[in-house]
Amino acid sequence: MEVVRIRRKPPTLRRPVLLVAFQGWNDAGEAASGAVQLLVRELGATGFADVDAEDFFDFQATRPTVRRVEGVRRIDWPDNRLYWADLPGADRHVVLLDGTEPNLRWRTFAAGIADTALDLGVEMVVTLGALQVDVPHTRPVPVTGSASDPVLATRLGLARSTYEGPTGMTGVLHHACVEAGLDAVSVWAGVPHYLSGTPFLTATLALTERVLGLLGADVSLDALAREAVSQADDIGALLAEDDDLAEYVAELEQRTPPPTDERALPDTEVSGDELAAEFERYLRDRGGS
Repeated sequence: MEVVRIRRKPPTLRRPVLLVAFQGWNDAGEAASGAVQLLVRELGATGFADVDAEDFFDFQATRPTVRRVEGVRRIDWPDNRLYWADLPGADRHVVLLDGTEPNLRWRTFAAGIADTALDLGVEMVVTLGALQVDVPHTRPVPVTGSASDPVLATRLGLARSTYEGPTGMTGVLHHACVEAGLDAVSVWAGVPHYLSGTPFLTATLALTERVLGLLGADVSLDALAREAVSQADDIGALLAEDDDLAEYVAELEQRTPPPTDERALPDTEVSGDELAAEFERYLRDRGGS
């Protein structure tokens, strides 16, 4: 079964890395998908392949949407699209998978993506995720990373994942890539649970900065940083109108002291164990669904 349909063969890629995010279960605050979509735009990435939604989605669970474009009715189906671009400052190319978590045939889907990565000569796969945590938006976004291989983990300054429990397509694809012989890295951000249902730009910024740092790439994020600051102001204004939520955020702030240097850096990290423990709590709260 053909999983990835190559629409336009890319050129020979130089030391490519595959960067992946899926909208859905592992994308609180749309932080992970937002990071990939940001890089697609900022890098002027070229689309070259996609995955046929018909084979991997239950359209009663993940419904297509209808919109009008210049008066013409259009149906948008769940997307999984691949792009390639040069990665400034890193002397390599990046392949970006801007995806929606499928409903069906996860093993087939993941194996197809891993096979495509091998065909493209990908050296490393980086999966992005975001989850709900009990941290206020006024504190640094917790970001953690792990790697599949101890040597790679040491080289990149990451941990090895110790998480056990339910997983999403992000985890399944990570495993499939490792099984295929590819180095794999996973980077996660924590999103305040009271903001997880809307795009949280500060988490998108934190994830993107962390990934660019891992890859040694140089991409300006000034525009996103300004938008994140503006959004933080808007959130503050909303809190001023909601006494109950403001009180709750104040309680979270008391439990989460600010950094000792008072700089709320968006890529401040927590340990892998701390974020894994928070992830397990989150999954328990959701009943493992």
